[in-house]
Amino acid sequence: MAASRRDSPTSLSSFVRGFARRRVVVLGDMVADEYVIGRPSRISREAPVLILRHGGSFVRPGGATNAAYNLCSLGADTHVIGVIGDDEMGRRLITALHEVGLDTAGLLVDPHRPTSTKTRIVAKGVQEAQQQIVRIDRVDESIVDGRLRDRLIDLVCSALPDADALLLSDYENGVISQEVIDHCVPRAAGAGALVTVDSHGDLFRFRGVTAATPNQPEAAATLGIPIETEADLDVAGEKLRAGMDARMVLITRGSEGLALYEEGNSPFKLPAVLVRESDIVDPTGAGDTVAAVFTLALAGRAAAREAAYLANVAGGEVVRRLGPVTLSRDELRAALKRAVAPRRRVPDGSRRSAPRGRRPDRG
Repeated sequence: MAASRRDSPTSLSSFVRGFARRRVVVLGDMVADEYVIGRPSRISREAPVLILRHGGSFVRPGGATNAAYNLCSLGADTHVIGVIGDDEMGRRLITALHEVGLDTAGLLVDPHRPTSTKTRIVAKGVQEAQQQIVRIDRVDESIVDGRLRDRLIDLVCSALPDADALLLSDYENGVISQEVIDHCVPRAAGAGALVTVDSHGDLFRFRGVTAATPNQPEAAATLGIPIETEADLDVAGEKLRAGMDARMVLITRGSEGLALYEEGNSPFKLPAVLVRESDIVDPTGAGDTVAAVFTLALAGRAAAREAAYLANVAGGEVVRRLGPVTLSRDELRAALKRAVAPRRRVPDGSRRSAPRGRRPDRG
């Protein structure tokens, strides 16, 4: 394939610069990611367990709020819609979102359910590698009641007319019901917005979306088949895309990179950007970063393969840091230069037809 300007870091960086012109609506399950940091002290006399001396704690946006946090950090005009509880963790999550400049007007408060919270206990000594010891989840997985569901749908529909994309972030905590999907996906398509799905549950519920970004276990769970070989992966990717009636499916594979299955194109696979497994500090939230970058790149008219490449670079960067962190556009451009310069050209996208629901670029 002949070289072209699009295959260069400069060309790909132009998509990153364009992120600031995109407007994205994020609907999904709000999660507060709490980190409690301790320094190893000794083994308990009461049981063979490690005693940590408390060193501090912090809360970061998780779940759909992490996807929104990623979009906002990359410069997109981001509107986040979901449900939190009337509790301390909900208030701490609101504070964390305000600190990064996210508008929280779309977060509805349900006094009858707690804010979904994942508490990670992390040990870090002077000479030891930082690592999670245990995670405690406080989650109500019941479907939100009909009144709140209708308010969520109304908020999404009112935000869609000026949106480039709708990102559905489904952690199976009760927000993304079938009624919500059936109302919001067609409305987004009618408004000319692309729809990206990042779901931990049954992906076949989301028929007619532009793209899905499951990890490999999530893809296997939806299909009910094991994915053990490259041939298994290719069969699964195409079955999933066809079964969802989606333009494309991007399957993330952890340390093995990612694989893109696009209507009308052959499978496209990229190795992980990380040089060593030891580079990984915390994989939490990497899938949200991939979904956010992939969505923004597609919204900016990148070909699917170009969008996948950008998402792969971004995912490889965030796992080097503790917690569900994000990248700025400058950080992503710098990572892109490091990733592209010593390696082969970025493969061409084969074609650049706009995804389903794509509206003309506003510039």
